[in-house]
Amino acid sequence: MMKVTYLDYLLFGGYMLAMLLMGLYFSRKNTDTEQYFVGGRSFSGWIVGLSLVGTSISSVTFLAFPADAFKSTWLRFLPTFGLPIAALIAAIFVLPIYRRLNLTSAYEYLEHRFGPSIRVYGAVAFIVGQVFRLSIILYLVSLLMHEMTGWNLTLCIFLLGVFVAFYTIVGGIDAVIWTDVIQTVVLALGGLLCVAVIILKLPGGLGEILSVGFADHKLSFGEMQLDGSLKHVGWGLSLGSKTGTMMLMLGVVAYLTEYLGNQNTVQRYAASRSTSEARKAMFVCTAASIPIWAFYMFLGTALYVFFKAYPTPESIGMLTGELKPEQIMPYYIINYLPSGVTGLVISAAMAAAMSSLDSSINAISAVGVTDIYKRHLATGKSDRHYLKAAWVLATLSGVIMVAGALILAVVNAETLQHVASVIGSLLGAGLLGMYLLGFFTRRGDARAVWSGIICTLVFTSWTVISAQAPDFMPEWLTIPFDLYYTGMIGNLVMFVVGYGVSLLIPSKNEGRNLDSLTVWTGK
Repeated sequence: MMKVTYLDYLLFGGYMLAMLLMGLYFSRKNTDTEQYFVGGRSFSGWIVGLSLVGTSISSVTFLAFPADAFKSTWLRFLPTFGLPIAALIAAIFVLPIYRRLNLTSAYEYLEHRFGPSIRVYGAVAFIVGQVFRLSIILYLVSLLMHEMTGWNLTLCIFLLGVFVAFYTIVGGIDAVIWTDVIQTVVLALGGLLCVAVIILKLPGGLGEILSVGFADHKLSFGEMQLDGSLKHVGWGLSLGSKTGTMMLMLGVVAYLTEYLGNQNTVQRYAASRSTSEARKAMFVCTAASIPIWAFYMFLGTALYVFFKAYPTPESIGMLTGELKPEQIMPYYIINYLPSGVTGLVISAAMAAAMSSLDSSINAISAVGVTDIYKRHLATGKSDRHYLKAAWVLATLSGVIMVAGALILAVVNAETLQHVASVIGSLLGAGLLGMYLLGFFTRRGDARAVWSGIICTLVFTSWTVISAQAPDFMPEWLTIPFDLYYTGMIGNLVMFVVGYGVSLLIPSKNEGRNLDSLTVWTGK
């Protein structure tokens, strides 16, 4: 068994230094907000596509996917097949609208379509959700670094937080996109090296992984029960249980939300040099993401086969539930990878999180300046003023990120993460329904959308209270569906209520020019 060596530290340090130097290099280009937020709208589709991969693939890919396949099956992989469907819909119908409007923020569209109050709601919901997300991701990746290196957790939080915030603040979207490209490559290479070592150490190599995986149902889409038996997943339509079809639908909804109304993605549309290049980026992202996700699922299966051949008390504990299965990757990296390879894979683990952190910091800055500060708080200022405001907001985001992660390190982290998840689901509830109403209908104004928002908030609050505090609810008010489907149903509530109110109340938008705002009125 191997431990972290000076060679590993050298490789990891070299990777971090390269990211830092890229941020400093691109800082020379950031003389205005157009460059800082969208890179002068000059990027090729290949580069933007690979950066989208880095943004969408986070610590979940590196830790949760292998952990799921190791302990259970490939059920978590099913929703990823929603990505190509969502990307195709967005590329054909939505991308041209965003490009024609020449937007910087996804929420500018909401003002064009429904009015300024809806824009502010979307922007605030995004910022609050991203602030919680930043703290949680930084805490988790710092915890991973602490486990793999033995460094003090507080030190890991501070070093990683300051490091990511610095190169993002000074480098702007150019640094974010280019570092995300490098991080995507490092992440893919890290997974390949992990599997390669397993194949070399197993007597039967790749064939043993496949044969044992199939024999033990580890390559299936079933659900593992507590007694170790496999429950086959059906393919019907059901709100009361997880089925293959419903998991696919969840994936479509999740990725439609990301590709229609998520600032991290829409900002990449704006950074592309043309509509065709932006469309190419979406297809590059799809073509790269699914194989990488599949490979990390396969890595989990390979780890199961490896530790079946060479069991340890730790690996057995992760299979039985005594230990968290998410620990399997750090355990394997530190104890079984050869010197040098360990350093590269630790870099991959950091890359998985850093690519999400830098994108969110820059996106918060872009939304805060474009949708709130410039639009409502300080109108008519010079572009230099707004650029300085962007630096301040990005810095503030970094400070809050580090502070939040430090709080998570000293209190009940799981409870706080749960609270953050609830707040995020409440604020983000119905976002996709709002954009679907805007893009795919000619109906609706601010009153209709606010009606949908309020009803969706009530619905989401009901599901949260029913799930977390069932004693406060009479039995007839308990939710009759699996909590997995809350977001999907919430978006439906948003769309139906918004559309229904627009039928009942004469719209203030009647007679208004909707050119370039819907798929029916595009030019």
